[in-house]
Amino acid sequence: MTERGDPPGAACVGIIMDGNRRWARSRGLPSIDGHTAGFAKAKEIIRHAFSRGIGTAILYAFSTENWNRAPEEVSYLMRLFANALADELAEISREGIRIRFLGDLARLPEELRAAARKLETESAAGGAEKTLAIALSYGGRAEILAAMNRLLAAGTRAVGEEEMNAALWSAGLPDPDLVIRTGGEKRLSGFLPWQSVYSELFFTDTLWPDFSREEFDGILAGFAARERRRGK
Repeated sequence: MTERGDPPGAACVGIIMDGNRRWARSRGLPSIDGHTAGFAKAKEIIRHAFSRGIGTAILYAFSTENWNRAPEEVSYLMRLFANALADELAEISREGIRIRFLGDLARLPEELRAAARKLETESAAGGAEKTLAIALSYGGRAEILAAMNRLLAAGTRAVGEEEMNAALWSAGLPDPDLVIRTGGEKRLSGFLPWQSVYSELFFTDTLWPDFSREEFDGILAGFAARERRRGK
């Protein structure tokens, strides 16, 4: 049962958290303050999503293209991720939620990568029913290429959807029923291109740090009202 109201009808929600830097600039603040506010918002919305009956949430936190940002900004983001692993994400995992990381983690600082893998292993041990997946150093094309290279290295001669799904970084996760993007842009920017082919897409002009639980609930209501034919 959900915390209140009817079940949302969505087993898996993907969120592209866009607008942190613009939020900061609109307030005359440095970009890093926008990222700090964005991390706090992620904690709030994830807890709310699980309280509403969502089984799996996938957050787009850092793309492969984000490595091209200013070194000082990337360094600050890596510190934020490290702090989140030690604090917020560890706390969430102790509440019986499994943590997954999707992406080219080899590009992360060694200590951050080790901490991420450790948290994945520990949070999987308890048989959690809910999952929080973080797309970190993630790119959709990079994921598909990595999957194909994995299959080639294994000597797979014929690749079907089942084999492809098992080779992706997201193996074992459900496809997102809906994808939400904040910040006003109307594109997926490489977020789960294989998995989102039948996802319902919701775009909002709200910058991520301003995104509210009420707006999230409104999107869930809009999703429940849509007819999903899946090509039929």
